[in-house]
Amino acid sequence: MFHWLKKMFVREAIITTILNEEDLMKKFLIIGLGNPGSKYAETRHNIGFKVVNEIASSKEATFDTLKLGAIASIKHRGKSIVLLKPNTFMNLSGKAIKFYMKQENITIENILVITDDLNLPFGTLRMKAKGTDGGHNGLKDTQITLNTPKYPRLRFGISDEFSNGRQVDYVLGEWNKEEQKDLPERLSTAAEMALSFTHAGLANTMNQFNGK
Repeated sequence: MFHWLKKMFVREAIITTILNEEDLMKKFLIIGLGNPGSKYAETRHNIGFKVVNEIASSKEATFDTLKLGAIASIKHRGKSIVLLKPNTFMNLSGKAIKFYMKQENITIENILVITDDLNLPFGTLRMKAKGTDGGHNGLKDTQITLNTPKYPRLRFGISDEFSNGRQVDYVLGEWNKEEQKDLPERLSTAAEMALSFTHAGLANTMNQFNGK
């Protein structure tokens, strides 16, 4: 009798563990990096904010300002997705990311950090499973705070069309007319790519979208 009960409890514990692991795999955190406030809204450095805004808009979701950032929750193909725009300013992005990973019980494999990249031509999209910060302060703080460079990220190219010593002015500058014309299509593709990460997986998404 006791042996049978013990086997039943062990079986239930195993099933509960499997279900909990499955639930974890269904939950994702997509983070757009940027700086809060209208002053920075249309700057190149805020492309991460723009992409998560595009995702939220496609799902008719709205953001609420909560601790350390603006948050929206959406569903996509059976997945629960938390969208985050940190309000800690770029240099402290990792603080908000770590907080919401813990708050929402989301594993590092299921986060996606979206950021601008000077080393890619304008509008080029490239997803990676890991990498260096490449001199990007938001990625640098994220790597330090999470204590690893091994987290998925989606880089949105902003090109490097600036003269010597003008990098800060460039990344904190607004899009030119040509970029503004092409931006809506690029944002739509970036949003599609980010959502693909949650249901198709990292490798499949990279194969389908990288370089497009």
